Amino acid sequence: MASSSRFLHLLPLVIAFQQIIAFPFSSGLEERQGNTVPDFVKTYAPLVWLHSEDKYFPSDIGAQLVHTKPQIDFTVVDGYPTPLTLDNLDSLNAKNGTDVYLTSVDDITTAPSWLNGVKPDDSHQTKGAINAAIIVNDRGQGNLDAFYMYFTAYNWGELYALAYPVQDWEHNMIRFANGKPTQVWYSQHGFGQAFTYDCLEKQGDRPIAYSANGSHAVYATTGTHDHTIPNINFPGEGILNDYTDQGTLWDPWLSAYFYSFDANSNAFSAYDPGFPTAWLRFVGRWGDQEYPDSDPRQHKILGIDATAKFTDGPTGPQDKQLNRTDVCPEAKGYVCIVRNKLSA
Repeated sequence: MASSSRFLHLLPLVIAFQQIIAFPFSSGLEERQGNTVPDFVKTYAPLVWLHSEDKYFPSDIGAQLVHTKPQIDFTVVDGYPTPLTLDNLDSLNAKNGTDVYLTSVDDITTAPSWLNGVKPDDSHQTKGAINAAIIVNDRGQGNLDAFYMYFTAYNWGELYALAYPVQDWEHNMIRFANGKPTQVWYSQHGFGQAFTYDCLEKQGDRPIAYSANGSHAVYATTGTHDHTIPNINFPGEGILNDYTDQGTLWDPWLSAYFYSFDANSNAFSAYDPGFPTAWLRFVGRWGDQEYPDSDPRQHKILGIDATAKFTDGPTGPQDKQLNRTDVCPEAKGYVCIVRNKLSA
């Protein structure tokens, strides 16, 4: 009896030992489901060069809401929660959310200081500001897309002072196969460019991105970018130009929220339970509505709408086609070209 009793006491240890032998290591998928960002998403995270003359740096996502009020057709939304935070922003979806604009409480032509954002320090971090969101979509069978979203409070247009949206979202997306990067997307204005990972400029394993002066469009090379024809960047000056150089180096990984995205349920989960998720579900616009012609701040060349000085603020990360088929988002009239060399 004593022998049997001792065996019963040891039985749980025996079962546990058998499980360890049968399943010695957890799989990468189990690790991701266990709320851990895959290591390779960090290993290959882009580094971003900000332009040496850009006055508008990456901005804190949450602090931005302090300086905005939700409006529809330039009228404040009734009954919105105050204060508006990253934890309740999605409540605006019930108030005709797609028509809501997070509108500046200040006249932006007076250059309020909050538009300036936070300049990265010598460690390439924006201390005290979270201005990036990294979103992981595990598509199964070893395929994974990682989105690196970058937020700034203000854009300014280079040519004829065009295109000043208040608040801006740009991004890189890296497509992984079995933990190895294969293709990288660079968002630029209404579309962008895609490249093979192997052809890109890198610092170690990390691909380099260049944020254009003022517009914050993301490019794979430094220099002048004539983007008159979307998806093609001609060398030298053209009609519509962006400019990139190695001004200030920013490491978005150091100032980011981290999320997983489930395409089946269209749901976001925070890798850290302290990270807010409600803001990712907001379907409205981050920024002011395009000012009407009657607004003295607005200007259009020859009355042409496409030349408006102040344009609509962008939609947020949830509207960036997080479950896209190709590395490029789908856009009418555009073809997804994945370049294997750094050229136009």
